[in-house]
Amino acid sequence: MKRSPIITLTTDFGYKDHYVAAMKAVILSICPQASIVDITHGVPKYDLRAGAYVLKAAHRFFPRGTVHVAVVDPGVGTERRGIAVKTTNHVFIGPDNGVLSLAALDDGVEEVRVIENRMLTLPSVSHTFHGRDIFAPVAAHLARGIPFSVVGPLAREGMFVPEFVEPKVEGRTLECEVVYIDDFGNVILNAERKHLSLLGANYGDRCKVQIKGFQIEMAFLPSYGYVSEGEPLLLINSEGHLELAVNRGNAARFFGLKSGDKVNVSF
Repeated sequence: MKRSPIITLTTDFGYKDHYVAAMKAVILSICPQASIVDITHGVPKYDLRAGAYVLKAAHRFFPRGTVHVAVVDPGVGTERRGIAVKTTNHVFIGPDNGVLSLAALDDGVEEVRVIENRMLTLPSVSHTFHGRDIFAPVAAHLARGIPFSVVGPLAREGMFVPEFVEPKVEGRTLECEVVYIDDFGNVILNAERKHLSLLGANYGDRCKVQIKGFQIEMAFLPSYGYVSEGEPLLLINSEGHLELAVNRGNAARFFGLKSGDKVNVSF
Protein backbone atom coordinates (compact mmCIF):
# COMPACT_ATOMS: atom_id res chain seq x y z
CA MET A 1 0.00 0.00 0.00
CA LYS A 2 1.43 3.34 -1.07
CA ARG A 3 1.74 5.82 1.79
CA SER A 4 0.63 9.42 1.59
CA PRO A 5 3.35 11.95 0.70
CA ILE A 6 4.71 13.82 3.72
CA ILE A 7 5.41 17.55 3.84
CA THR A 8 6.93 19.13 6.94
CA LEU A 9 6.75 22.78 7.94
CA THR A 10 9.30 24.72 9.99
CA THR A 11 8.73 28.45 10.46
CA ASP A 12 9.05 31.41 12.79
CA PHE A 13 5.39 32.33 12.18
CA GLY A 14 4.20 31.49 15.69
CA TYR A 15 0.80 30.08 16.61
CA LYS A 16 -1.36 33.21 16.78
CA ASP A 17 -1.88 34.20 13.16
CA HIS A 18 -3.32 32.60 10.03
CA TYR A 19 -0.02 32.15 8.21
CA VAL A 20 0.54 28.44 8.90
CA ALA A 21 -3.08 27.57 8.11
CA ALA A 22 -2.82 29.41 4.79
CA MET A 23 0.25 27.40 3.82
CA LYS A 24 -1.51 24.16 4.72
CA ALA A 25 -4.59 25.19 2.74
CA VAL A 26 -2.46 25.77 -0.36
CA ILE A 27 -0.72 22.41 0.05
CA LEU A 28 -3.98 20.49 0.49
CA SER A 29 -5.60 22.26 -2.46
CA ILE A 30 -2.82 20.99 -4.73
CA CYS A 31 -2.04 17.66 -3.04
CA PRO A 32 -5.09 16.61 -0.98
CA GLN A 33 -3.53 13.32 0.03
CA ALA A 34 -0.52 14.98 1.70
CA SER A 35 0.23 14.40 5.37
CA ILE A 36 1.47 17.69 6.80
CA VAL A 37 3.72 17.56 9.87
CA ASP A 38 4.57 20.67 11.87
CA ILE A 39 8.17 20.44 13.05
CA THR A 40 7.73 23.79 14.78
CA HIS A 41 6.42 27.28 14.20
CA GLY A 42 8.13 28.54 17.33
CA VAL A 43 11.53 29.35 15.83
CA PRO A 44 12.57 32.71 17.36
CA LYS A 45 11.75 35.48 14.91
CA TYR A 46 14.31 35.83 12.09
CA ASP A 47 16.70 33.35 13.79
CA LEU A 48 18.24 31.45 10.87
CA ARG A 49 20.57 29.48 13.11
CA ALA A 50 17.71 28.16 15.22
CA GLY A 51 15.59 27.30 12.19
CA ALA A 52 18.51 25.49 10.55
CA TYR A 53 19.29 23.51 13.71
CA VAL A 54 15.70 22.43 14.37
CA LEU A 55 15.27 21.26 10.78
CA LYS A 56 18.54 19.33 10.94
CA ALA A 57 17.53 17.74 14.25
CA ALA A 58 14.20 16.47 12.90
CA HIS A 59 14.64 15.68 9.21
CA ARG A 60 16.55 12.41 9.52
CA PHE A 61 13.69 10.66 11.29
CA PHE A 62 11.21 11.15 8.45
CA PRO A 63 10.68 8.56 5.70
CA ARG A 64 12.66 8.77 2.50
CA GLY A 65 11.04 11.16 0.02
CA THR A 66 9.70 13.61 2.61
CA VAL A 67 9.48 17.23 1.40
CA HIS A 68 10.63 19.72 4.03
CA VAL A 69 9.59 23.39 3.85
CA ALA A 70 11.45 25.86 6.07
CA VAL A 71 10.49 29.52 6.15
CA VAL A 72 12.57 31.79 8.33
CA ASP A 73 12.90 34.60 5.87
CA PRO A 74 13.91 38.11 6.99
CA GLY A 75 14.85 38.88 3.35
CA VAL A 76 11.45 38.00 1.88
CA GLY A 77 10.62 40.06 -1.21
CA THR A 78 14.25 41.04 -1.87
CA GLU A 79 16.72 39.60 -4.38
CA ARG A 80 17.38 36.50 -2.24
CA ARG A 81 16.50 33.33 -4.16
CA GLY A 82 14.00 30.64 -3.40
CA ILE A 83 15.53 27.20 -3.82
CA ALA A 84 14.71 23.51 -3.82
CA VAL A 85 17.46 21.15 -2.67
CA LYS A 86 17.42 17.46 -3.51
CA THR A 87 19.44 15.40 -1.05
CA THR A 88 20.13 11.70 -0.60
CA ASN A 89 16.78 11.03 1.06
CA HIS A 90 14.68 14.20 1.01
CA VAL A 91 13.81 17.48 -0.66
CA PHE A 92 14.20 20.83 1.12
CA ILE A 93 12.42 23.99 0.01
CA GLY A 94 12.81 27.55 1.26
CA PRO A 95 14.77 30.78 0.96
CA ASP A 96 18.45 30.56 0.07
CA ASN A 97 19.61 32.24 3.26
CA GLY A 98 21.15 29.34 5.19
CA VAL A 99 18.03 27.99 6.89
CA LEU A 100 18.18 24.80 4.78
CA SER A 101 21.95 24.38 5.03
CA LEU A 102 22.49 22.24 8.13
CA ALA A 103 19.83 19.67 7.22
CA ALA A 104 20.67 19.52 3.51
CA LEU A 105 24.39 19.11 4.12
CA ASP A 106 23.68 16.52 6.80
CA ASP A 107 21.69 14.40 4.33
CA GLY A 108 24.05 14.96 1.40
CA VAL A 109 23.27 17.55 -1.30
CA GLU A 110 22.73 16.12 -4.78
CA GLU A 111 21.11 18.98 -6.68
CA VAL A 112 20.08 22.59 -6.04
CA ARG A 113 17.54 24.35 -8.25
CA VAL A 114 16.32 27.94 -8.25
CA ILE A 115 12.53 28.15 -8.03
CA GLU A 116 11.54 29.97 -11.23
CA ASN A 117 8.69 27.97 -12.76
CA ARG A 118 5.65 30.20 -12.22
CA MET A 119 3.36 27.35 -13.23
CA LEU A 120 4.13 25.84 -9.81
CA THR A 121 3.46 28.92 -7.67
CA LEU A 122 0.21 30.69 -6.91
CA PRO A 123 -0.97 32.96 -9.76
CA SER A 124 -0.42 36.05 -7.64
CA VAL A 125 2.79 36.17 -5.59
CA SER A 126 2.94 38.69 -2.78
CA HIS A 127 6.14 40.46 -1.76
CA THR A 128 5.78 39.42 1.88
CA PHE A 129 4.43 35.84 2.02
CA HIS A 130 6.51 33.52 -0.14
CA GLY A 131 5.79 30.70 2.30
CA ARG A 132 2.21 30.60 1.05
CA ASP A 133 2.66 31.80 -2.52
CA ILE A 134 5.87 30.01 -3.58
CA PHE A 135 7.26 27.43 -1.16
CA ALA A 136 4.01 25.71 -0.14
CA PRO A 137 2.72 25.18 -3.70
CA VAL A 138 6.10 24.02 -5.00
CA ALA A 139 6.30 21.52 -2.13
CA ALA A 140 2.81 20.27 -2.91
CA HIS A 141 3.57 19.78 -6.61
CA LEU A 142 6.75 17.86 -5.77
CA ALA A 143 4.88 15.71 -3.26
CA ARG A 144 2.30 15.05 -5.97
CA GLY A 145 5.06 13.62 -8.14
CA ILE A 146 6.27 16.21 -10.65
CA PRO A 147 9.94 15.79 -11.68
CA PHE A 148 12.38 17.78 -9.57
CA SER A 149 13.92 19.32 -12.70
CA VAL A 150 10.66 21.18 -13.45
CA VAL A 151 11.20 23.50 -10.47
CA GLY A 152 13.70 25.68 -12.29
CA PRO A 153 17.32 25.90 -13.47
CA LEU A 154 20.27 24.40 -11.64
CA ALA A 155 21.93 26.71 -9.14
CA ARG A 156 25.43 26.06 -10.40
CA GLU A 157 27.02 27.76 -7.40
CA GLY A 158 24.90 25.62 -5.08
CA MET A 159 23.12 26.93 -2.03
CA PHE A 160 24.29 29.59 0.40
CA VAL A 161 26.27 28.05 3.27
CA PRO A 162 26.65 30.43 6.24
CA GLU A 163 29.65 30.55 8.57
CA PHE A 164 27.70 29.06 11.47
CA VAL A 165 27.67 25.66 9.75
CA GLU A 166 31.17 24.81 11.02
CA PRO A 167 33.22 25.83 14.08
CA LYS A 168 36.88 26.76 13.74
CA VAL A 169 39.46 24.35 15.15
CA GLU A 170 42.59 26.04 16.50
CA GLY A 171 44.92 23.54 18.15
CA ARG A 172 43.02 22.19 21.16
CA THR A 173 40.36 24.92 20.96
CA LEU A 174 36.97 24.97 19.24
CA GLU A 175 35.78 28.45 18.25
CA CYS A 176 32.01 27.91 18.29
CA GLU A 177 28.75 29.78 17.81
CA VAL A 178 25.47 29.33 19.64
CA VAL A 179 22.99 27.96 17.09
CA TYR A 180 20.04 27.12 19.33
CA ILE A 181 18.69 27.45 22.86
CA ASP A 182 16.06 24.86 23.73
CA ASP A 183 13.11 25.27 26.07
CA PHE A 184 15.18 24.03 29.02
CA GLY A 185 17.76 26.75 28.41
CA ASN A 186 20.37 24.30 27.12
CA VAL A 187 22.82 26.06 24.80
CA ILE A 188 23.57 24.14 21.59
CA LEU A 189 26.78 24.99 19.74
CA ASN A 190 27.69 24.44 16.10
CA ALA A 191 30.44 21.95 17.05
CA GLU A 192 29.65 18.25 16.66
CA ARG A 193 31.01 14.95 17.88
CA LYS A 194 33.40 14.77 14.90
CA HIS A 195 35.07 18.01 15.97
CA LEU A 196 35.66 16.69 19.47
CA SER A 197 37.19 13.55 17.98
CA LEU A 198 39.74 15.77 16.21
CA LEU A 199 40.76 17.13 19.61
CA GLY A 200 40.88 13.71 21.25
CA ALA A 201 38.37 14.77 23.91
CA ASN A 202 36.90 12.06 26.14
CA TYR A 203 34.18 11.98 28.78
CA GLY A 204 35.63 12.92 32.12
CA ASP A 205 38.04 15.47 30.66
CA ARG A 206 38.08 18.98 32.08
CA CYS A 207 37.66 21.88 29.67
CA LYS A 208 37.79 25.67 29.76
CA VAL A 209 34.87 27.58 28.27
CA GLN A 210 35.42 31.22 27.34
CA ILE A 211 32.31 33.38 27.05
CA LYS A 212 32.23 37.17 26.62
CA GLY A 213 35.60 37.75 28.20
CA PHE A 214 35.31 35.40 31.16
CA GLN A 215 36.42 31.80 31.48
CA ILE A 216 34.91 28.93 33.43
CA GLU A 217 36.21 25.41 33.90
CA MET A 218 33.84 22.45 33.77
CA ALA A 219 33.71 18.75 32.97
CA PHE A 220 32.85 17.09 29.67
CA LEU A 221 30.39 14.37 30.68
CA PRO A 222 27.72 12.10 29.11
CA SER A 223 24.62 13.68 30.70
CA TYR A 224 23.19 16.19 33.15
CA GLY A 225 22.97 13.96 36.23
CA TYR A 226 26.74 13.46 36.41
CA VAL A 227 27.08 16.84 38.17
CA SER A 228 25.31 18.34 41.16
CA GLU A 229 22.16 20.41 40.76
CA GLY A 230 23.02 23.91 39.54
CA GLU A 231 26.47 22.89 38.27
CA PRO A 232 27.45 23.53 34.61
CA LEU A 233 28.82 20.89 32.27
CA LEU A 234 29.59 20.25 28.63
CA LEU A 235 28.03 17.27 26.81
CA ILE A 236 27.12 15.81 23.44
CA ASN A 237 23.36 16.11 23.02
CA SER A 238 20.93 13.72 21.35
CA GLU A 239 21.61 15.27 17.92
CA GLY A 240 25.39 14.91 18.19
CA HIS A 241 26.03 18.60 18.93
CA LEU A 242 28.13 20.08 21.70
CA GLU A 243 25.89 21.52 24.39
CA LEU A 244 26.43 23.78 27.40
CA ALA A 245 24.07 22.80 30.19
CA VAL A 246 23.36 23.33 33.87
CA ASN A 247 21.90 20.38 35.75
CA ARG A 248 18.26 21.28 36.48
CA GLY A 249 19.04 24.85 35.52
CA ASN A 250 18.97 27.26 32.58
CA ALA A 251 22.38 27.47 30.94
CA ALA A 252 21.45 30.35 28.61
CA ARG A 253 20.48 32.45 31.63
CA PHE A 254 23.44 31.20 33.68
CA PHE A 255 25.96 32.20 31.01
CA GLY A 256 24.02 35.14 29.53
CA LEU A 257 24.03 33.61 26.05
CA LYS A 258 21.84 34.05 22.98
CA SER A 259 21.83 32.74 19.42
CA GLY A 260 24.89 33.81 17.47
CA ASP A 261 27.13 34.43 20.50
CA LYS A 262 30.71 33.15 20.35
CA VAL A 263 31.89 30.43 22.73
CA ASN A 264 35.43 29.02 22.79
CA VAL A 265 35.97 25.57 24.25
CA SER A 266 39.51 24.42 25.10
CA PHE A 267 40.59 20.95 26.19
